[in-house]
This record gives sequence, C-alpha cells and structure tokens, in this order.
Amino acid sequence: MTKRIHTAESVTSGHPDKLADLIADAILDECLEQDENSRVACEVMLTHAKCIISGEITTKAKVDYEYIARCIIAQVGYDPSHLQFDICINSQSEDIAQAVSKKEQGAGDQGIVYGYATKETDNYMPLPIELAHRLTDRLEECRRSGSIKALRPDGKSQVSVAYDGDRFDGIVSIVVSAQHDPDISQSELERDIRSKAIGPVFRNYDISETKILVNPSGRFVVGGYEADTGLTGRKLMVDTYGGKAHHGGGAMSGKDASKVDRSGAYLARYIAKNIVAANLADECEVALSYAIGEPKPTSVDVNTFYTGVVNEKLIADAVAKVFDLSVEGTIGKLDLKRPVYAQTAVGGHFGKDYLAWENTDAAAALKAAVMGK
Repeated sequence: MTKRIHTAESVTSGHPDKLADLIADAILDECLEQDENSRVACEVMLTHAKCIISGEITTKAKVDYEYIARCIIAQVGYDPSHLQFDICINSQSEDIAQAVSKKEQGAGDQGIVYGYATKETDNYMPLPIELAHRLTDRLEECRRSGSIKALRPDGKSQVSVAYDGDRFDGIVSIVVSAQHDPDISQSELERDIRSKAIGPVFRNYDISETKILVNPSGRFVVGGYEADTGLTGRKLMVDTYGGKAHHGGGAMSGKDASKVDRSGAYLARYIAKNIVAANLADECEVALSYAIGEPKPTSVDVNTFYTGVVNEKLIADAVAKVFDLSVEGTIGKLDLKRPVYAQTAVGGHFGKDYLAWENTDAAAALKAAVMGK
C-alpha cells in the first residue's frame, strides 16, 4: 500500500478573511429576511482601521450595512469603534438580471462546482478537515467560556492525517495558532491549549507520537484585521473539503442562491452525500458546470474513485432522474431563499446536519433508480 498524508486547516471567526465572510453573509441574511428575492453579491475587505463593503445588491430591503458590520465585529470579539466604513454598493447589472430572471430561472454566471462525500466520518466529511474544524470550534468555545482566559478572537488550526492506502494510519501533526493577551507566557498558553482544546478534540485518537505545535511563530498578540487584511472568498478549502476534492474557484459567502457558485456547490454536495448514504459508493465527487442564463447544468459528472457498486454512468443517469438539477429546482428543494447563510460562514459550509443540503432524504429513491426498482 502507498502511504500518504493529507492536511487540512480551519480558522476561527476572528480570522480576518473569515470575519469578512461572516459580515458578507450577515448582510445577505438581512436582505433575504426582508426580501426573499434579493440579488446579492457582497464583498468585504477589512484592513487596519478601515472596513470596505462593496458589491452589487438589488433588493427591496432597507439595510444599514455599517450597523450590521459593526454588530458582527463586536460579536466576534473586536472593538469596531475605531473603524472607518466605506460603503460602495451598486445594483445588479441589468444584463445579468435579465439572464437570471427568465420565466425559467437561469444561472447567474458560468462556473464549475464540486460536491464531495465520504464514509470516513459520520457526517460524510474528510477526516482532516473535520478534525481541523472541531479544533477551531473548541478554541472558540474555550475563548467564549473563559476556560482559556488569555485567548483573543483570531486563530487557526491544521491537522495532518496519515493513510496507508485508504486506511487511517494516525495523526501526524497538529498545529494551533491562537491570538492571545500579552501577559501570558508561551509555556502557559501551550499547556492550556494542549489540555483544554487539543485533548478533548483528539481524546479518541492516540496522539502520543503526534507532532504538536502551538503558536510556532511565538508571540501572537496583534491579530485579526490589525495584523492582516481580510477579504471575502479567500478560505475556499476551509469552506469546503480541505483540499480533498476539486474546487471550481468560486467563493460562496456574500452570494444569494441565484449564484451557482453557492447553490450549485450545495446541490453537488447534496447529490454526493446521498450517493454515499445510499451505499452506492464509499466516496463520491459530483461535478456540475453551468452557463449564464441557462436553467440547468451543462454537464454532470459522477466520480466514485473505484468505490462504486455499479458503473458510474448508471449512478449519473439515476441522478438525472431523482434530482431536479435546475437552478429554480435547487433553490426550492434546498430552501435557499431563507436567511440561513451566516451560520455557514465559519466552520465550513458542509458537514452541519441542520443545513438542508446535508439531508440524505433522496438516498432510497436514488438506490431504487440505480437498481431499476
């Protein structure tokens, strides 16, 4: 067997890029709360003493963009009082609007999206990204509860998992970088993070031989947008499958469901997860491509990585029968006009069982279609 290592990372809500995503999705949610037909493409940049909110938004909603951003920044744990806000919002291009708002809704742009699922974990996510998310979730929990008093909002995790062929072969390394108060020593912070964050997350794994690095750069007092510029859409692997699957390059946060970068990616995950839940494969990647103004994908591809119980074409044919692949059908089935998006911005868009695209309600029908029953 060939031994290999797969590594994935996650970031906390106070990471500048992730904070930008969170603000953009909070603005999207507010638009949808008031007007479910809002067309939103919101971009946020955070840098030192400035927050820039830009994009194309067409909505009947009355939205105070600065107020939403200030609230999110404060909720995450920063003080927004010193920030200058620039709001640069325009309406959606009429050319794009007429392509989307046909009798049968068309895709908001061309693009390729991928969905992935695996039996490796209970929520059908790759183990490295699942563990990385759990670790940043735990860091957030320790900070908010005060169990690690020195923590500040910015933070990152990274987990490397070894495989012998396709079989789990151990945790190779764990990296945590956590922003902290200036008066705590590196040794005290490392002790607390090892015992209160890493320990609980990896309690079911033998990490006695695992390389563990806590704040390997040393001091990490200045963080967030005061240390690094944050921008929407710069954590694509964190948002999806940790690099285990392909990615079409389109970001999701800040975009309403007419943008197939988002709705198509959710549909692809929904299909892939149902294929695996139906025991048609142990691992599956679904690729969808779209053309602007066209109501359905221009191509559908199913890859089971040689784990499928039947030919992939039979599975793809069943997908076309069971799922409504149109943009309008996707939005309706997954209920994507609701303001549910801020909860996806941190900790990944997939693997959370309360999200509609994580349902496995189509597995039985899919299996029946494949087996000709």
